[in-house]
Amino acid sequence: MTAYRIQLEQKTAALNNLFAGLPVPELEVYESPAEHYRMRAEFRVWHEGGEMFYAMFEPGKKAGGASMIRCDVFPAAAESINDLMPRLMDAVRGNAVLAERWYAVEFLATLSGEMLVTMIYHKKLDASWQAAAEALQRGLGIAVIGRSRGQKIVLSRDFVTEKLRVGTREFVYRQTEGGFTQPNARVCEKMLEWACGAAQGLGGDLLELYCGNGNFTLPLSQHFHRVLATEVSKTSVNSALWNIETNGCANIRIARLSAEEFTEAYTGGREFRRLQEAGIALSDYRFSTVFVDPPRAGVDAETLQLVRRFDNIIYISCNPETLRANLDTLAETHEIRRFALFDQFPFTHHTESGVLLVRKK
Repeated sequence: MTAYRIQLEQKTAALNNLFAGLPVPELEVYESPAEHYRMRAEFRVWHEGGEMFYAMFEPGKKAGGASMIRCDVFPAAAESINDLMPRLMDAVRGNAVLAERWYAVEFLATLSGEMLVTMIYHKKLDASWQAAAEALQRGLGIAVIGRSRGQKIVLSRDFVTEKLRVGTREFVYRQTEGGFTQPNARVCEKMLEWACGAAQGLGGDLLELYCGNGNFTLPLSQHFHRVLATEVSKTSVNSALWNIETNGCANIRIARLSAEEFTEAYTGGREFRRLQEAGIALSDYRFSTVFVDPPRAGVDAETLQLVRRFDNIIYISCNPETLRANLDTLAETHEIRRFALFDQFPFTHHTESGVLLVRKK
């Protein structure tokens, strides 16, 4: 049995054990490629004895020479990142302006072949740096951003455009530097397929909380009459609006509210000018389903009471512990119809899960 298969079986067993005692159906398991699955990678740039190379540090230890791990290659990262890493390092080594006080680097790649590189410095970036970075950008065929304290220099663009296939349709996503995106694109496609399968036949309107850049929103919109999605991050909202327009998903509206704020608005506890200015009237919607993909802390207590009001709940979780806690409440009123594991982060303890709940009759 391969190392990947062993770790996946361990995660499967751990998730089943955690949810023991809840009436869950058989776990659906969606695996990842064993290598080259991450579309994002971040490294420190280590300067030592006239040498310069990529580095990481042992987990749980202070960053320093004693815990430093040299990373000339990084098998978890996309092949395009591994291909670029030595070429970028060689190019910077040959240019004193680019090499001086280069502190860290972030790679953002796509399945569609684009690459964005953020170079982070402990110095002020001036015109000489910009000229050298522009030449680097042209020479390597990438987009470069320079960052230092109080500075962000975008040489051409601060985003990449990803293409993800869901069923027979391809969706186009703008992914902005610094904004949240799913790091494992192939598993992300499987998650989108699963969510659409869970939504099949539910009908009516969809409410989505924590929509980000519209990752799930776009494909899910095919299965509902109208979609109202909420997101508080301006960066994510702007990306979502571009994604909605580019993909022609005319039945989606975005409300720039947190989940807690939407709960206040929906229950009549507070009026929000942001909804009025966007021309969004909550009374116009006939929600059959709520979709939630919360942060690691899970769904807060008040929002959880809101979620319970809906006949159908599709819940994507990045933290099984908080999912279990939320399901202890939701299972009082809803039946768990589907239960899935998505191996977004192979060889780590992190597990992504999916659950479909339907109101008990």
